[in-house]
Amino acid sequence: MSRARKPEWLKMRPPSGERFTEIKETLRSHDLNTVCEEANCPNLGECWSGRDGPGTATFMLMGDRCSRGCNFCDVETGGMDPLDEDEPEQVADAVAEIGLDYVVLTSVDRDDLPDQGAGHFAATIRAIKERHPDALVEALVPDFQGERRLVRKVLAAGPDVFAHNVETVDRLQWPVRDRRAGYEQSLGVLRQAVRESDAYVKTSLMLGVGEYDHEVYRTLADLRSVGVDVVTLGQYLQPSRSHLEVSEYVHPDAFDTWRRAAEEELGFLYCAAGPMVRSSYRAGELFVEAVERDDESVADARARARASES
Repeated sequence: MSRARKPEWLKMRPPSGERFTEIKETLRSHDLNTVCEEANCPNLGECWSGRDGPGTATFMLMGDRCSRGCNFCDVETGGMDPLDEDEPEQVADAVAEIGLDYVVLTSVDRDDLPDQGAGHFAATIRAIKERHPDALVEALVPDFQGERRLVRKVLAAGPDVFAHNVETVDRLQWPVRDRRAGYEQSLGVLRQAVRESDAYVKTSLMLGVGEYDHEVYRTLADLRSVGVDVVTLGQYLQPSRSHLEVSEYVHPDAFDTWRRAAEEELGFLYCAAGPMVRSSYRAGELFVEAVERDDESVADARARARASES
């Protein structure tokens, strides 16, 4: 089967600039990983350089090797190292040096650990908050196999944004994701975050893996029905020939249609959508803009949602 040629709108500029170099050197000095680099994010240069602020970098906790083998992901599987107990403080130090006002924390899956890394997430959030009380922290977490006590452990640390990616529509969870993941399991994690915290709740979808339009709309409706505030949609790009093949290169106009449907029809606080958009794309900038124009607090919205369920 011949590989489809990438369209013009998917051409990327290589990352460069003084700010990019500064952040890269700071991360290396603290021996830290970022998903920006490990997953070959196409927006690495844009997000690190920033537009009007210090930029966004997504720290990848608990190593650079994952216990799962999702067919879309470029992160290596297996051979995980023990946790670095100094990592939470190292991340907090790097945040200070870089001057980030908005911090994204994510991780590999660590099904091998007794608490699947939930405690490490919580410790890192607290370390940042203790040193930088004004910093906004987004925690982009695994599904923790749906264990509510582990989700609760992360929520208790007080992230400003709680994120977990459903990745694709129900029908395509396999072969896109590892068989230990699942649509209802991910919805359950997101639903719990809505019910048990005042954090904004966020998720992400890839397009171009074989989904149909009605399935995308149904997924967006499901996410909104459990209270998810923010959604991002981007084009799946095949990391290597051994990964899942691209089914379709979705036109930018289609992404714009999905953005309008998410915001205007379904009521998401905001939707970032485009071929090059990834879960953490301009995360701080877009979040702050959305909150500033939001005409009600997330706490009020949560209260109404809880009242409707009782």
